[in-house]
Amino acid sequence: MLTSAQPTSTTALLTEAAARRGLATAVLDGPATVGHLAGRPVHWYGGPLAAARIAAPLGLALLEPDDDWLARLPHEFTRRRIELTTLADAWTLRHPAFVKPPADKSIPPAVYPDGSRLPRTGDRIGPDTPVLVSEPVTFAAEYRLFVLDGEVRTGSRYARFGRLDPAPLTADATAFARRLLDALGDTLPGAVALDVGPIADPYDPVEHWAVVEANLPWFAHCYAADPERVLDVVLRAAGPAADLAEADRCFVRRPPAG
Repeated sequence: MLTSAQPTSTTALLTEAAARRGLATAVLDGPATVGHLAGRPVHWYGGPLAAARIAAPLGLALLEPDDDWLARLPHEFTRRRIELTTLADAWTLRHPAFVKPPADKSIPPAVYPDGSRLPRTGDRIGPDTPVLVSEPVTFAAEYRLFVLDGEVRTGSRYARFGRLDPAPLTADATAFARRLLDALGDTLPGAVALDVGPIADPYDPVEHWAVVEANLPWFAHCYAADPERVLDVVLRAAGPAADLAEADRCFVRRPPAG
Protein backbone atom coordinates (compact mmCIF):
# COMPACT_ATOMS: atom_id res chain seq x y z
CA MET A 1 0.00 0.00 0.00
CA LEU A 2 1.35 3.37 -1.06
CA THR A 3 0.50 6.48 0.96
CA SER A 4 0.94 10.20 0.53
CA ALA A 5 4.00 11.92 1.97
CA GLN A 6 1.69 14.20 3.99
CA PRO A 7 1.07 12.20 7.18
CA THR A 8 -2.35 12.16 8.84
CA SER A 9 -3.79 10.18 11.71
CA THR A 10 -5.75 8.06 9.22
CA THR A 11 -2.60 7.38 7.18
CA ALA A 12 -0.91 6.06 10.32
CA LEU A 13 -3.90 3.89 11.29
CA LEU A 14 -4.27 2.39 7.81
CA THR A 15 -0.54 1.79 7.45
CA GLU A 16 -0.54 -0.10 10.76
CA ALA A 17 -3.59 -2.11 9.69
CA ALA A 18 -1.95 -2.97 6.36
CA ALA A 19 1.24 -4.08 8.10
CA ARG A 20 -0.75 -6.37 10.40
CA ARG A 21 -2.07 -8.08 7.28
CA GLY A 22 1.41 -8.56 5.92
CA LEU A 23 1.02 -5.93 3.20
CA ALA A 24 4.17 -4.05 2.29
CA THR A 25 3.80 -0.28 2.76
CA ALA A 26 5.59 2.66 1.16
CA VAL A 27 5.45 6.45 1.20
CA LEU A 28 5.33 8.45 -2.03
CA ASP A 29 8.60 10.37 -1.71
CA GLY A 30 8.95 11.17 -5.41
CA PRO A 31 9.29 9.69 -8.91
CA ALA A 32 11.80 7.12 -7.68
CA THR A 33 9.09 5.54 -5.53
CA VAL A 34 6.83 5.15 -8.54
CA GLY A 35 9.62 3.65 -10.59
CA HIS A 36 10.43 1.16 -7.83
CA LEU A 37 6.80 0.02 -7.55
CA ALA A 38 5.94 -0.07 -11.27
CA GLY A 39 4.77 -3.53 -12.30
CA ARG A 40 3.71 -4.51 -8.77
CA PRO A 41 0.12 -4.59 -7.47
CA VAL A 42 -0.35 -1.28 -5.64
CA HIS A 43 -3.13 0.28 -3.57
CA TRP A 44 -3.29 3.99 -2.78
CA TYR A 45 -4.29 6.18 0.14
CA GLY A 46 -3.76 9.90 -0.38
CA GLY A 47 -4.89 12.98 -2.24
CA PRO A 48 -6.26 13.26 -5.79
CA LEU A 49 -3.46 15.50 -7.10
CA ALA A 50 -0.78 12.94 -6.34
CA ALA A 51 -3.12 10.16 -7.44
CA ALA A 52 -3.46 11.80 -10.87
CA ARG A 53 0.32 11.61 -11.33
CA ILE A 54 0.76 7.99 -10.27
CA ALA A 55 -2.42 6.25 -11.45
CA ALA A 56 -1.28 5.49 -15.00
CA PRO A 57 2.32 4.38 -14.29
CA LEU A 58 1.17 2.18 -11.40
CA GLY A 59 -1.92 0.80 -13.13
CA LEU A 60 -4.30 2.11 -10.46
CA ALA A 61 -8.07 2.19 -10.78
CA LEU A 62 -9.38 4.94 -8.49
CA LEU A 63 -13.09 4.77 -7.81
CA GLU A 64 -15.23 7.88 -7.33
CA PRO A 65 -18.97 8.66 -7.38
CA ASP A 66 -20.38 10.49 -10.39
CA ASP A 67 -20.03 14.27 -10.10
CA ASP A 68 -23.80 14.71 -10.27
CA TRP A 69 -24.71 11.83 -7.94
CA LEU A 70 -25.80 14.07 -5.06
CA ALA A 71 -27.76 16.38 -7.37
CA ARG A 72 -29.63 13.40 -8.88
CA LEU A 73 -30.83 12.01 -5.55
CA PRO A 74 -34.55 12.16 -4.78
CA HIS A 75 -35.50 14.95 -2.37
CA GLU A 76 -36.36 12.40 0.34
CA PHE A 77 -32.63 11.65 0.62
CA THR A 78 -31.28 15.22 0.38
CA ARG A 79 -33.95 17.45 1.97
CA ARG A 80 -32.53 20.41 0.05
CA ARG A 81 -32.09 21.76 -3.48
CA ILE A 82 -28.78 20.76 -5.11
CA GLU A 83 -27.47 21.28 -8.62
CA LEU A 84 -24.25 20.49 -10.42
CA THR A 85 -22.98 23.48 -12.37
CA THR A 86 -19.73 25.26 -13.21
CA LEU A 87 -17.72 27.76 -11.23
CA ALA A 88 -18.50 30.38 -13.88
CA ASP A 89 -22.23 29.92 -13.28
CA ALA A 90 -21.73 29.95 -9.51
CA TRP A 91 -20.00 33.34 -9.80
CA THR A 92 -23.38 34.76 -10.83
CA LEU A 93 -25.18 33.69 -7.63
CA ARG A 94 -26.97 36.54 -5.88
CA HIS A 95 -27.99 34.65 -2.74
CA PRO A 96 -26.29 32.51 -0.08
CA ALA A 97 -25.42 28.97 -1.15
CA PHE A 98 -23.25 26.10 -0.02
CA VAL A 99 -20.68 25.49 -2.76
CA LYS A 100 -18.15 22.68 -3.05
CA PRO A 101 -16.41 20.62 -5.74
CA PRO A 102 -17.95 17.14 -6.19
CA ALA A 103 -14.87 15.26 -4.96
CA ASP A 104 -11.68 17.22 -4.28
CA LYS A 105 -10.95 20.31 -2.16
CA SER A 106 -9.85 22.67 -4.92
CA ILE A 107 -12.44 25.16 -3.62
CA PRO A 108 -13.04 25.43 0.14
CA PRO A 109 -16.50 23.93 0.87
CA ALA A 110 -18.53 26.67 2.58
CA VAL A 111 -21.68 28.74 2.59
CA TYR A 112 -20.86 31.76 0.41
CA PRO A 113 -22.99 34.94 0.77
CA ASP A 114 -23.06 35.24 -3.03
CA GLY A 115 -21.03 34.27 -6.08
CA SER A 116 -18.66 37.22 -5.79
CA ARG A 117 -17.08 35.62 -2.72
CA LEU A 118 -16.10 32.44 -4.55
CA PRO A 119 -12.47 31.94 -5.63
CA ARG A 120 -11.54 33.08 -9.12
CA THR A 121 -9.30 31.18 -11.52
CA GLY A 122 -5.99 29.71 -10.38
CA ASP A 123 -3.63 26.79 -10.85
CA ARG A 124 -6.26 24.18 -9.94
CA ILE A 125 -9.53 25.87 -10.91
CA GLY A 126 -11.04 27.67 -13.86
CA PRO A 127 -14.46 28.76 -15.14
CA ASP A 128 -15.33 25.20 -16.20
CA THR A 129 -14.54 23.67 -12.79
CA PRO A 130 -17.59 21.60 -11.74
CA VAL A 131 -19.20 22.60 -8.44
CA LEU A 132 -22.22 21.49 -6.44
CA VAL A 133 -24.45 24.38 -5.37
CA SER A 134 -26.78 23.55 -2.48
CA GLU A 135 -29.46 25.25 -0.46
CA PRO A 136 -27.80 25.92 2.94
CA VAL A 137 -28.92 23.62 5.77
CA THR A 138 -27.53 22.83 9.22
CA PHE A 139 -26.69 19.23 10.09
CA ALA A 140 -27.11 18.51 13.79
CA ALA A 141 -24.58 15.69 13.39
CA GLU A 142 -22.60 14.17 10.53
CA TYR A 143 -21.59 10.53 10.19
CA ARG A 144 -19.17 8.85 7.78
CA LEU A 145 -19.94 5.28 6.78
CA PHE A 146 -17.52 3.12 4.81
CA VAL A 147 -19.49 0.97 2.37
CA LEU A 148 -18.36 -2.13 0.48
CA ASP A 149 -20.67 -3.77 -2.08
CA GLY A 150 -23.70 -2.06 -0.59
CA GLU A 151 -22.87 -3.10 2.99
CA VAL A 152 -21.94 -0.68 5.76
CA ARG A 153 -18.63 -2.05 7.06
CA THR A 154 -17.85 0.59 9.69
CA GLY A 155 -18.24 4.27 10.40
CA SER A 156 -18.36 7.02 12.99
CA ARG A 157 -19.74 10.42 13.79
CA TYR A 158 -17.28 13.13 12.83
CA ALA A 159 -19.06 16.40 13.59
CA ARG A 160 -21.85 18.07 15.52
CA PHE A 161 -23.28 21.33 14.18
CA GLY A 162 -20.25 21.68 11.91
CA ARG A 163 -17.64 21.19 14.63
CA LEU A 164 -15.31 18.21 14.69
CA ASP A 165 -16.61 15.72 17.28
CA PRO A 166 -15.81 12.05 16.50
CA ALA A 167 -17.92 9.42 18.25
CA PRO A 168 -19.22 5.89 17.56
CA LEU A 169 -21.65 5.20 14.75
CA THR A 170 -25.34 5.12 15.74
CA ALA A 171 -28.13 2.76 14.74
CA ASP A 172 -30.10 5.65 13.21
CA ALA A 173 -27.20 6.61 10.93
CA THR A 174 -26.76 3.01 9.82
CA ALA A 175 -30.50 2.55 9.23
CA PHE A 176 -30.72 5.65 7.01
CA ALA A 177 -27.64 4.61 5.03
CA ARG A 178 -29.07 1.13 4.49
CA ARG A 179 -32.36 2.58 3.26
CA LEU A 180 -30.46 4.73 0.76
CA LEU A 181 -28.24 1.86 -0.35
CA ASP A 182 -31.21 -0.46 -0.80
CA ALA A 183 -32.88 2.14 -3.02
CA LEU A 184 -29.90 3.54 -4.93
CA GLY A 185 -26.85 1.44 -4.13
CA ASP A 186 -26.20 0.61 -7.79
CA THR A 187 -25.61 4.32 -8.49
CA LEU A 188 -22.46 4.26 -6.32
CA PRO A 189 -19.09 2.54 -6.68
CA GLY A 190 -18.68 -0.79 -4.91
CA ALA A 191 -16.42 0.97 -2.38
CA VAL A 192 -17.42 4.42 -1.15
CA ALA A 193 -17.46 6.66 1.91
CA LEU A 194 -20.97 7.97 2.54
CA ASP A 195 -21.65 10.99 4.79
CA VAL A 196 -25.14 11.36 6.28
CA GLY A 197 -26.81 13.15 9.17
CA PRO A 198 -30.01 14.63 10.65
CA ILE A 199 -30.87 18.17 9.58
CA ALA A 200 -31.51 20.65 12.40
CA ASP A 201 -34.74 22.58 11.75
CA PRO A 202 -36.12 24.68 14.63
CA TYR A 203 -39.51 24.81 12.89
CA ASP A 204 -39.88 21.04 12.46
CA PRO A 205 -39.78 18.74 15.50
CA VAL A 206 -39.43 15.66 13.28
CA GLU A 207 -35.83 14.50 12.73
CA HIS A 208 -35.15 14.27 9.00
CA TRP A 209 -32.04 12.42 7.87
CA ALA A 210 -30.26 13.36 4.66
CA VAL A 211 -27.14 12.65 2.63
CA VAL A 212 -24.30 15.10 3.20
CA GLU A 213 -22.18 13.78 0.32
CA ALA A 214 -20.39 10.73 -1.06
CA ASN A 215 -16.61 10.69 -0.65
CA LEU A 216 -13.50 9.01 -2.00
CA PRO A 217 -12.52 6.31 0.55
CA TRP A 218 -8.89 6.65 -0.54
CA PHE A 219 -8.92 10.30 0.59
CA ALA A 220 -11.27 10.14 3.58
CA HIS A 221 -10.51 10.35 7.29
CA CYS A 222 -11.74 7.38 9.30
CA TYR A 223 -12.27 9.32 12.58
CA ALA A 224 -13.59 6.78 15.14
CA ALA A 225 -14.29 4.02 12.59
CA ASP A 226 -12.56 0.63 12.73
CA PRO A 227 -9.31 1.06 10.71
CA GLU A 228 -9.26 -2.62 9.72
CA ARG A 229 -12.67 -2.33 8.08
CA VAL A 230 -11.86 1.08 6.60
CA LEU A 231 -8.83 -0.56 5.00
CA ASP A 232 -11.10 -3.16 3.36
CA VAL A 233 -12.93 -0.33 1.60
CA VAL A 234 -9.79 1.64 0.72
CA LEU A 235 -8.07 -1.39 -0.84
CA ARG A 236 -11.07 -1.94 -3.09
CA ALA A 237 -11.50 1.75 -3.94
CA ALA A 238 -7.92 2.35 -5.06
CA GLY A 239 -6.19 -0.76 -6.32
CA PRO A 240 -4.89 -2.51 -9.44
CA ALA A 241 -6.96 -1.92 -12.55
CA ALA A 242 -6.49 -5.59 -13.37
CA ASP A 243 -8.58 -6.50 -10.32
CA LEU A 244 -11.41 -4.08 -11.14
CA ALA A 245 -14.94 -5.46 -10.83
CA GLU A 246 -17.00 -5.09 -14.00
CA ALA A 247 -19.69 -3.08 -12.17
CA ASP A 248 -17.07 -0.55 -11.06
CA ARG A 249 -15.59 0.26 -14.46
CA CYS A 250 -17.93 3.21 -14.98
CA PHE A 251 -16.77 4.73 -11.68
CA VAL A 252 -13.03 4.83 -12.42
CA ARG A 253 -11.63 8.34 -12.01
CA ARG A 254 -10.60 9.81 -15.35
CA PRO A 255 -7.22 11.53 -15.72
CA PRO A 256 -7.42 15.34 -15.69
CA ALA A 257 -7.73 17.02 -19.07
CA GLY A 258 -4.44 18.13 -20.55
